[in-house]
Amino acid sequence: MVQNMLIQGVTGDPIVYLNGTFGPLSEAKVSVLDRGFIFGDGIYEVVPVYHGKLFRMKEHLARLERSLKKLDIAPPMTPAQWEALVKDLLSRSPEKNCMVYLQITRGVAKRDHAFPVPTVSPTIFGMVAPMTPPTAAVREKGLRAVSIPDMRWLHCDIKSVSLLGNVLAKQAAVDAGVDEVIQFRNGNLTEGASCNIWVAKDGKLIAPLKDNLVLEGIRYGLLQELTTEMGIPFELRVVRQDEVNNADELMMSSATREVLPIVELDGKPVGEGKPGGVYQRLRAAYDARIAALA
Repeated sequence: MVQNMLIQGVTGDPIVYLNGTFGPLSEAKVSVLDRGFIFGDGIYEVVPVYHGKLFRMKEHLARLERSLKKLDIAPPMTPAQWEALVKDLLSRSPEKNCMVYLQITRGVAKRDHAFPVPTVSPTIFGMVAPMTPPTAAVREKGLRAVSIPDMRWLHCDIKSVSLLGNVLAKQAAVDAGVDEVIQFRNGNLTEGASCNIWVAKDGKLIAPLKDNLVLEGIRYGLLQELTTEMGIPFELRVVRQDEVNNADELMMSSATREVLPIVELDGKPVGEGKPGGVYQRLRAAYDARIAALA
């Protein structure tokens, strides 16, 4: 389905795309029998835009294709067609620093758990929403987080619209009065509520393996590139909870929040309790990538 039509940050009545037609957000409607609404049977993608230019669009489209394949939904568009659609949406929006939201569900069919036979046409939705990058104050102060067990399913690598586990994780952060959660499964780090988590120790950046227990954020590839540029050692491997608890630095990354330091975990300071040197170097390199789009 079209998730919460009043998406945070959307103002007025912007033009959106739904199944081949552009029109006002207020008029975009899907059937109550859409499998995205009934079963959460679909995927989505969020692409950040800076200075009117798409940021790492190729990587976002590659993940979209991977998610569709894992749900056995035939891609309704080619990569070139997706990019053309996104650019068309941007041309209809006044926003220059924003995010493009794409959602594809299996389509409308009689309510039955099994895939519909014959197959039905996927529902395709797209919209542009404002994006406010983290403020200087947030970047300098850092975030607070709490640890929680990861209770989600075993296909977290799919960017599915079935986000109840993520919703509950985010609410756990809200209930604890902090900014984020850090999730663990069987004593190993997975990710945040809607972000990837990074550990810095002895000058090295460490991240969990890109397996079925983690959604591979597009910043995974970006931060790995930046560590190479900055000469920062980088390692992908299983990360134990005690390593997180004893990290010199912790960071989170996502499309809309970029990369931010976590300076407190479970009420205790991380490292020196302030943004550290690895973060500062990566942040500067990240900002340079964004500035290059101007």
